[in-house]
Amino acid sequence: MNRRLFLSQAAIGTGALLSTSGTLLSKPFADRKLGIALVGLGTYSTLQLGPALQQTEHCQLAGIVTGTPSKAQEWMQKYNIPKENVYDYQTFDRIADNPAVDIVYVVLPNSMHAEYVIRAAKAGKHVICEKPMGLNVRECEQMIQACRKAGVKLSVGYRLYFEPHHLEVRRLAQSKELGTIKLMETALGFSMADPKSWRLNKQLGGGGAIMDLGVYAIQGARRTIGEDPVAVTAQGFVRDKVVFKDIYESMFFQMEFPGGALSSSSTTYTSYVDRLYATTGYQWFGLKPAFNATGASGESSKGKIELVTPAFQQIRQMDAFAMNIRDNTEPIASGAEGMKDIRIIEAIVQAANTGRRVEIDWKQA
Repeated sequence: MNRRLFLSQAAIGTGALLSTSGTLLSKPFADRKLGIALVGLGTYSTLQLGPALQQTEHCQLAGIVTGTPSKAQEWMQKYNIPKENVYDYQTFDRIADNPAVDIVYVVLPNSMHAEYVIRAAKAGKHVICEKPMGLNVRECEQMIQACRKAGVKLSVGYRLYFEPHHLEVRRLAQSKELGTIKLMETALGFSMADPKSWRLNKQLGGGGAIMDLGVYAIQGARRTIGEDPVAVTAQGFVRDKVVFKDIYESMFFQMEFPGGALSSSSTTYTSYVDRLYATTGYQWFGLKPAFNATGASGESSKGKIELVTPAFQQIRQMDAFAMNIRDNTEPIASGAEGMKDIRIIEAIVQAANTGRRVEIDWKQA
């Protein structure tokens, strides 16, 4: 926590930030893998991203950024990372001078996403930002603007945008093979009763389960239905007031979609739940588990949904972004998508705080 607090309070040395000249997009990418530097070597980088990058086709682990010397040594040895590609948070901006790094993947506490995305963009590097994209819509706007100004691409770490089971339920919904969706249920939660976790600190995490896990429940509904919600209602609960301070322990929320579909969703830090369910009347389909990183399992009113998925869902996610850079195309999991989810979360929190139905005007977004 001390390191995190130090980093969140650290000032950005403007003299050390280098502006991009637009040369990044002109590099010959076709004959090599793109190099990714992971910023933050916590559990997600250690157990998911690091191993996934050993199986990617179009990108590779090229560098690391960490404030813990022992982690730096461990990763250098395990993944054969040269010393010149290892940075701490004070030397981070020097990454601008390293041609081995094409992409910076920000895997830090939520409160640090905006700072490091903007710094990576100013260093002339393409950026993947882990979800949630930012603490609020304004931060997301700043990140998008910084990347646009620097001429680099921005993506959010939405692994499920590329997961076969999720692509299949989207296909079932969009094709109307089983009819038009009328109702949906999505839920994700696990036990997080650890007051030492930064995720339970409102300043670092931004708001508890709705910011962390709620993104998946929101996406599960809106991307399956293929529409963005126009109104939300929500209810927030805190049972353990000693552990959960200034954040909701559990949240239930309902979203209304312009085509008439309704969804009921929940997210919690108090117990395990992981499912997606859609019904068109007498026909139905769903995933259980749906959102965790270990794999999904599906079934419909016509039978099981059995698909092969990679050992790590992030393989396709990172390879897809590398191809966006090579082909100069817009990422599917774009910064605009990340900001959209934060806008919905803000409406949900407002609804829970006020007890009122909150409309979302996308024309004004």
